[in-house]
Amino acid sequence: MKKTIIKIFLLTLTIIIIASYFIFGKIFIPPKGNFNKEPIEVKIRSGLSLKAIADTLQQNGIIENSKDFIFANKIFNNVNRLKAGKYDIPRGLSVYKVMKIIVDGRTSNIRVVIQEGLTSYQIASIMRKKVEIDSVKFINLINDTSFINKLHIKPKSLEGYLFPNTYYFHWGITEKEVIKILTNEFNRNFTDSLKNVVTQQGWTVHQIVTLASIIEREALVDSERAMVAAVFLNRLKKRMLLQACPTVQYIIPDGPRRLLNKDLKIDSPYNTYIYPGLPPGPVSNPGVKSILAAINPADVNYLYFVAKGDGTHIFSKTLNKHLAAKKKFDEYRRKIRRQQRLNGTKK
Repeated sequence: MKKTIIKIFLLTLTIIIIASYFIFGKIFIPPKGNFNKEPIEVKIRSGLSLKAIADTLQQNGIIENSKDFIFANKIFNNVNRLKAGKYDIPRGLSVYKVMKIIVDGRTSNIRVVIQEGLTSYQIASIMRKKVEIDSVKFINLINDTSFINKLHIKPKSLEGYLFPNTYYFHWGITEKEVIKILTNEFNRNFTDSLKNVVTQQGWTVHQIVTLASIIEREALVDSERAMVAAVFLNRLKKRMLLQACPTVQYIIPDGPRRLLNKDLKIDSPYNTYIYPGLPPGPVSNPGVKSILAAINPADVNYLYFVAKGDGTHIFSKTLNKHLAAKKKFDEYRRKIRRQQRLNGTKK
């Protein structure tokens, strides 16, 4: 009797072990084969069902059978713990390891570079391409005063407050989350001590950011930022029109491009060729160097500057000297164009 019981027990145990191997082996044992080392990019959108996620993984060749993935999640009680996001999953992993990657939310970060001097529309376009946000929603939020108030920022628009930097976002991030990250970076760089200096100078933060946004678009060389800032501040003190091209570029629909005389006559409070003082708000999103230049301008008496064509400028104190410098540059530009036409003819 004892021998029979032992035989039955051993047989049962053997069956359990074999069954466990076939059932759980599919979960814990990685598939056989030589796999390419390059990971597979998989996007799991928020709200997808377990079956939809399993099917996505099978269709991308990450797992062999979607049913194994479904079974694994059910026995480990992970059905509602799978996280949305973009994943770079190595090939040849077991179902269990794939499940763990998604449950742990080990998403791949997306590097996004926001350069100094971009407008909110340009940033929206970059974010749409990089992390697939809705650019229309992004722009609407930029101008949503109720949303802006929650960020503890006073202006009616966030243009100028989307701080340029290199960021790492996860795929699936919302428009609100992106904006909060960019504006938090602005607040981190525009410190309370800087705000106190601005107040002591008789300016508001918004005015300084507006001025910095113009400097950012005018000064291509770091060493000239404080000089450009001085020119604009000197003109403001003398109640002269700023005549800043970036403010006109901001209002033309097909910019940036070379400005035409008709552009300078556009009736807009942003047009500093016809309206005195600073424009109502920033015309780009400036970096910290332009903000510091606006707060600490160079101690010079220049009132004019003209581009030399190499990224630098000629600065002048009088209109006559400015016109002479402009004439010289116009002659140089015509010479270059003639040379380009000749080169084109030779070809």
